Amino acid sequence: MSRTDVCQGRLGNCWFLAAAASLTLYPRLLCRVVPPGQGFQGGYAGVFHFQLWQFGRWVDVVVDDRLPVRDGKLMFVRSDQRNEFWAPLLEKAYAKLHGSYEVMRGGHMNEAFVDFTGGVGEVLYLRRDTPGLFSALRHALAKESLVGATALSDRGEYRTEDGLVKGHAYSVTGTYKVSLGFTKVRLLRLRNPWGRVEWTGAWSDSCPRWDALPAECRDTLLVKKEDGEFWMGLEDFVRCFNTVQVCSLSPEVLGPSPAGGGWHIHTFQGRWVRGFNSGGSQPGNETFWTNPQFRLTLLEPDEEEDDDEEGPWGGWGAAGAWGPARGGRIPKCTVLLSLIQRNRRRLRAQGLTYLTVGFHVFQIPEELLGLWDSPRSRALLPGLLRADRSPFCARRDVSRRCRLRPGHYLVVPSAARAGDEADFTLRVFSERRHTAVEIDDVISADLHALLVPYVPLELGLEQLFQELAGEEEALSAPQLQTLLSIALEPARSHARTPREIGLRTCEQLLRCFGNGQSLTLYHFQQLWGHLLEWQATFDKFDEDASGTMNSYELRLALNAAGFHLNNQLTQALTSRYRDSRLQVDFERFVSCAAQLTCIFRHCSRQLEGGEGVVCLTRRQHLRPEAKSRRDPLRLCPARGAGALARSGGSERRRGSQPARSGFWLQCPPAGRCWPRGSLHLSALCSPHPDAGMATAPFSRRLHDLALGAWQEWVPG
Repeated sequence: MSRTDVCQGRLGNCWFLAAAASLTLYPRLLCRVVPPGQGFQGGYAGVFHFQLWQFGRWVDVVVDDRLPVRDGKLMFVRSDQRNEFWAPLLEKAYAKLHGSYEVMRGGHMNEAFVDFTGGVGEVLYLRRDTPGLFSALRHALAKESLVGATALSDRGEYRTEDGLVKGHAYSVTGTYKVSLGFTKVRLLRLRNPWGRVEWTGAWSDSCPRWDALPAECRDTLLVKKEDGEFWMGLEDFVRCFNTVQVCSLSPEVLGPSPAGGGWHIHTFQGRWVRGFNSGGSQPGNETFWTNPQFRLTLLEPDEEEDDDEEGPWGGWGAAGAWGPARGGRIPKCTVLLSLIQRNRRRLRAQGLTYLTVGFHVFQIPEELLGLWDSPRSRALLPGLLRADRSPFCARRDVSRRCRLRPGHYLVVPSAARAGDEADFTLRVFSERRHTAVEIDDVISADLHALLVPYVPLELGLEQLFQELAGEEEALSAPQLQTLLSIALEPARSHARTPREIGLRTCEQLLRCFGNGQSLTLYHFQQLWGHLLEWQATFDKFDEDASGTMNSYELRLALNAAGFHLNNQLTQALTSRYRDSRLQVDFERFVSCAAQLTCIFRHCSRQLEGGEGVVCLTRRQHLRPEAKSRRDPLRLCPARGAGALARSGGSERRRGSQPARSGFWLQCPPAGRCWPRGSLHLSALCSPHPDAGMATAPFSRRLHDLALGAWQEWVPG
């Protein structure tokens, strides 16, 4: 397999083919993508498999041997050798991974580079005075980095008079220095993935300058063949091309660095969600603080190198990134940050393209480090000093090599426009030691949110309750709705929109504070105390008295009400309780707060301290006040593989099939304590392993449990 096996067909995917041609320069990398031992002889079954890197893991893609042809000839990529098919089969595997051949039209080489190696792609925009470019390319190729170049165009692909194709991607496959008299000439070897159409300027195949070189050098470098490969001088290269794309191999591929003591890497998977954490790219924007945030701590500065390498890439250390450490006296750390939009190419079939994305890096002072958490970051973020930022561009991969002093930093990836939604992967690389964590809360509740506030009922409100309750001395859901519509009348006079509590929410309040069917005076007094507190909290965040608050504020409002929730649960709550205009009205806020109160209060009764979990069946959570000997609820100590759990009235050991499904709440581990006055939900996403329950079917549905969608949930 060689670079001449990759010749472009009718599909506009030169970016992919240029990357595949570069891959053939390194057999070890090529064998990872195209596993050896696959042929048409001995046991051939018409099946081939390829391995492609996708956002943190290697994916095995299996294809059959049917390839698109027209008039007996391959329509897309082909080899000069009619009996070689590894390139078209690899193209088919890539098309299958992303949904179709069509979505492969147009792209950047770094996207394919990264998918072939799991490496980190960087882009350099060329200028006439780009320092150290030749040295950087020479060292990148020596380190098995994949290199490509693009001549940009504003009117598609077209051929120039000197044989180059504008709007087209080329592989950079080699470098060489030659002496021409007293002049040192720096040459670059490039290849057109078409397999034809070559450069006709200086140092092209037919250029007479080759005659001035020694025969041995000329025979080694020059191949006079219409194969798409050619040499050109560095000056012409900088004049004709606009960008160079380099993919440095990832630590997973290279293995540990012998001198650096191993690589340090962190990978985070995230998502920007409209109305929750898609706050835009402007730090001055009032929603910028809602973007995902990651705290990066750089512990060890780079070691300065005596034989520093020129150029913007060179190596991972201080000298290799941007030259020596600015005077050699200020210790700095080199860290490479890479932001990838996940699964976006396959959405092209729906008319979607890559979003414009990037990231900011802020420095966190030591005095603010202990105060940093998501709810408070809104007030703290504008005061932070920005240490660096990436370019914001509409590419799948956006990377930047940062030179920062040792200390604490906040990395904030974002889409350029607030409200844009996409999945993303953030990777952090360094040779020296660092730590990186996502800024998130532990799920907990303050005691004041769970305790029943004592608020004596006004005489008129108590009399109204008695009138509506009648002889039953308890309210049904319609009667509760009537009572609340009258009791909340004073609040409506200060709001622009009425604060009605709907019938469905009243039914939920009966389940949370009554017996599920009715509400006694005693229970109504408990509910009323909570309602007054929730109303005060809502008014605090409804600053314009519109009767609604922005969905971005829901986390802050719940936090003020005493509920501390992690990013995953807050995202689910926001998606459920906001309306189409990304607003949360009073009724939705009451429904959310009531559900959380019910969950925490009900489970707190079962936790008497110590390590353990509580298992709740669906029936038990639907009727929290009901007690049943047949369907008990009890503390389940986590004692390893032999631990017992009670779920649905049947006792099962780990590994057996449970009779019912449930979810778990966790107490502090042995030797640890949660903050005083708090109760933690730490496992809403999956059942406790000691219950012997399969975790796979539960991860999404248990979110619906926590959010009150009980009637829609069916155990898997």
